[in-house]
Amino acid sequence: MSALTIDQAIRSAARLRPEAVALVDAPNRDDFFGGSSRRLTWREVDRAVDNLGASLALLGAGPGAPVAIQLPNVVELPLTILACGRIGATAVPFPIQHRRHELEFGLPTAGVKIMVTATRPDRPDQLEAVGALVKELESDIRVAAFGSSPTGVESLSIDTSESAHRHIGLGPDDVTTVCWTSGTTGTPKGVPRTGVMWLASGQFQVDQLELAADDRILCPFPVVNMAGIGGMLVPWAMAGAALFLHQPLDLGVFLSQLTSEAITYTVAPPPLLNMLLANEAMLEGVDLSNVRKISSGSAPLDPWMVEGWDKRGIEIVNVFGSNEGATMLSTREVVPDPGERARFFPRPDREGVHVRLVDLTSGADISEPGIPGELRFSGPTVFDGYLQSSGEEFDAQGYYRTGDIFEWVPETTDPQLLRFVDRAKDIIIRGGMNISAAEVEGLISGLDSVVECAAVGYPDSTLGERVGVFVVAAPESEPTLQEVIEHLRAQEVASYKLPERIELVEALPRNPVGKVTKPELRERWAE
Repeated sequence: MSALTIDQAIRSAARLRPEAVALVDAPNRDDFFGGSSRRLTWREVDRAVDNLGASLALLGAGPGAPVAIQLPNVVELPLTILACGRIGATAVPFPIQHRRHELEFGLPTAGVKIMVTATRPDRPDQLEAVGALVKELESDIRVAAFGSSPTGVESLSIDTSESAHRHIGLGPDDVTTVCWTSGTTGTPKGVPRTGVMWLASGQFQVDQLELAADDRILCPFPVVNMAGIGGMLVPWAMAGAALFLHQPLDLGVFLSQLTSEAITYTVAPPPLLNMLLANEAMLEGVDLSNVRKISSGSAPLDPWMVEGWDKRGIEIVNVFGSNEGATMLSTREVVPDPGERARFFPRPDREGVHVRLVDLTSGADISEPGIPGELRFSGPTVFDGYLQSSGEEFDAQGYYRTGDIFEWVPETTDPQLLRFVDRAKDIIIRGGMNISAAEVEGLISGLDSVVECAAVGYPDSTLGERVGVFVVAAPESEPTLQEVIEHLRAQEVASYKLPERIELVEALPRNPVGKVTKPELRERWAE
């Protein structure tokens, strides 16, 4: 690993390939953000980071200061994250879907002093809403925005002119980012990650995906968490490649970018890859000749899909990962058979990384094949603990409890393979966004017409899963889906968490100890 920090990787790429294309907006940027699409070289990226860092420093950002960022996938988002690193501040990115419910918890929890955002066509009230929330929190948070800004909001812009600023950046062990993940408790969890952690996961991606400076990476994931930052931004910086942004998810634009930008690597959810492979007409006119690899995950892959893309000359890489830093990739080099690659992951035997399978009843390690147990992770990619945590996310040996159930695959020795069985954590994954079922249930329970409810994910051909709820109604009540949605909207909950299906039941199914049996509920909507 040549760079010790992400910022050093950026500076190195700018020095070695100053005129090469580095960072490009989606062609439909003006649909969701002000201004025309930008196409920046590595020299321009480096200068923009310098100048933006200077602007943030004038607002009070500096070593250790948390800076909240809520922007869509436009060049301003990664540049702001990188600018924080250059001046020693901690970037705290929030998904654009997050509203008052998530922000009023996240901003004070992370100790945010500055919030960077913008007015968007889909959220014309963004600055007004943020300003009102900051006032209610009685905090000293300063709000800054790209584009035209009202009184009281600082204005930011992208300046690629030569800079004389000399900034002191983050050290390798300083907290670079705080990302947000949905836990099973119903409360969002802040995940601090240092430069060392990001570079360790980034190097793994660069090596396994064979990324190099001539790669052209299409990023459809929001650059706010492990998928966008760890899977796209950091490997891009380390390889000195070109990164093309995409605002999730416009299929027509996505397919056109594959062709017009000669993309060599991208990511896509399993249902989308299934759909494209099964609909030849959709791929007419799409030039896939440059695409080498497509990563996919968040749900089990269909062997026929991996095999089908293999026949087209495109390698599907099976990905398992978490914001906390548990990462596994199943590539053609390690798992040549496409059917096995769809179902199995090689044991992550790389420097400093260790995994355990643990029986959740006895706590004993599992070494025999075919016995399910929780996957636990330790190593340089793994975080040190959630914000305001008491450490329950780690076991007595210091391994991170992933909450995911795996088993060793029989009759495999080199490499030893793992098979995903189920999620122990009650998480719904909609279009790559993790949703806490407990959080949704807690919010809905405030309705007078609801006695109790259970939120589950049900299959969707495009997003993987959507949110549905089984509801036990109060006497003489019959809550509707619209009523539930309006109740959640009134609490300003992120839109991707809103249920899209409801079923009224007399009682929720429970096991002998009284726990709701979610698998039974999921089975009702399995088709």
